[in-house]
Amino acid sequence: MIIQGGTIYTSLSGVIREGYIRVRGDKITEVAGGTYTGPEEVLDARGCMVTPGFIDAHCHIGMWEEGLSFEGDDGNEETDPSTPHLRGLDAVNPLDRAFGDALSFGVTTVLTGPGSANPVAGQFLAMKTHGRVIDRMALRAPCAMKFALGENPKTVYNGKSQQPATRMAIASVIRDQLAKAQRYMEDLERAKTDEDADLPDFDSKCEALIPVLKGEIKAHFHAHRADDICTAIRLSREFGLDAVIIHGTEGYLIADVIAEAGLPVVCGPVLTTRSKPELRNMERYNAARLMEAGVRVSICTDAPELPVELLSTCAAVCAQHGMELPQALEAITINAARAAGIQDRVGAIAPGMDADILVFDQSPLGLLVKPRHLVLGGQRLF
Repeated sequence: MIIQGGTIYTSLSGVIREGYIRVRGDKITEVAGGTYTGPEEVLDARGCMVTPGFIDAHCHIGMWEEGLSFEGDDGNEETDPSTPHLRGLDAVNPLDRAFGDALSFGVTTVLTGPGSANPVAGQFLAMKTHGRVIDRMALRAPCAMKFALGENPKTVYNGKSQQPATRMAIASVIRDQLAKAQRYMEDLERAKTDEDADLPDFDSKCEALIPVLKGEIKAHFHAHRADDICTAIRLSREFGLDAVIIHGTEGYLIADVIAEAGLPVVCGPVLTTRSKPELRNMERYNAARLMEAGVRVSICTDAPELPVELLSTCAAVCAQHGMELPQALEAITINAARAAGIQDRVGAIAPGMDADILVFDQSPLGLLVKPRHLVLGGQRLF
């Protein structure tokens, strides 16, 4: 297939005016300016804007199913404050209607997983939004370990009259579990080289945290308040984690601190109200201020907090509050892919990337804008 014409926003190498994209199988093989002439099927994108498929960098679709209550609520295991061994992969229903809505509005990849009831919540995955079988839709599982700071775990466990009921205890739950996993990992390594050392008893929680401690997957910290963001930075330094701040509502108050720490931020949802204490300082220029400070920013809906189809609308709001159009597009494409460590597969239009491509006959950022054409994994879906 050849996607011919249009303005191509590559997300990696700038903008190409009136170029073409060549697709072979499920991959992009060539991106160039000019006109391509050959025998392949041509998708005419002249006069249009062409972007990579959009990526929601943090949501919970498939974990809280639409139209159901308890029966479809599989996002929070509120029986134990430390549950790193729980896998989002085992809870996502790929037939949830939210996936069809996502695809209709150009969201081709999502990061989804457990909610924020537990300080150590469990494993996120990155997945495509088209398909019927989660194992075939998953891009990377796990792609991140979810940790949660602040109001959510504090409220859940205070209501149960058990620890953690304070920010001190929340941090201690995370620190204790990471320290235990670190020692478990060291004991495993020692047993490999020292014949007198015994293997430790199998611990599924510690096993799940080994890739986090080795930096093989990201540590995603749910944090709204500035002080909670600083706690995430502190914990990340203590254990050498490859961390990402999720939400970062008060990030603009300490943008220089976050930039100095080198942590990216997934901002959102930006269309919500100041509905709880941690959101009282919410400002829609947060993402732009962070980006100005040198922080790598992506945008999320936190669906079902917001409908997942509002992702590009959220990016448009950020553009109205200080971001340039290319920056806002990067926040829902390549930067979002980097938040999951899947930037080698999705998030850009470049040779070797998955052929997830959107064609728009208007600005791709706006209120419920649908693409005219969508190509996913090299297949033209509409």
